[in-house]
Amino acid sequence: MRGVLHKDMKFVTVGTSNVGFDRLIKKMDEIAGKSDEEIIMQIGGTKYKPINAQWFTFLDDEKMSDFYSKANMIITHDGAGTLLIALSLGKPIVVVPRLKKYNECSYANKFDLAEVLRKNNRAIVVYDIEQLEEAIQKVTSLQYRTIERNTRLISFLREYITTLDGGIKNDYKRH
Repeated sequence: MRGVLHKDMKFVTVGTSNVGFDRLIKKMDEIAGKSDEEIIMQIGGTKYKPINAQWFTFLDDEKMSDFYSKANMIITHDGAGTLLIALSLGKPIVVVPRLKKYNECSYANKFDLAEVLRKNNRAIVVYDIEQLEEAIQKVTSLQYRTIERNTRLISFLREYITTLDGGIKNDYKRH
């Protein structure tokens, strides 16, 4: 990936899973083809390679932090780690949950975190990928503020996420 980051950069991330998220990346590439804003995508294990946006598969945490910080919006899967980072930075968030029916995850997603964020006007959640462009336009109207760092809450969430992740991985191994 090359190029200089601009102030109007949207950052798309699919997280650290090797499971691809073609549905999100294809749609964002289509949107990038019509946009004057810079769109940078972290595509992970996605097979589709964007032609209208800069992209990379994975980066180290420090470089990823740069993208999160410089973005004016984050468009992401429903991963708790990514959502916590975006919330801590006070960035507008559009969440596109991974869906089992598209083989984007191996579990029946309950959308708990995404729905809590939606109900609290902290993110827009998109289940129908054809509504993504509209959601991107709408998300800037939400009120954002950074979340103060609460070490007890962060520790609790890390432990909870690790427990969930272990359960998901174990469930995946059984299938």
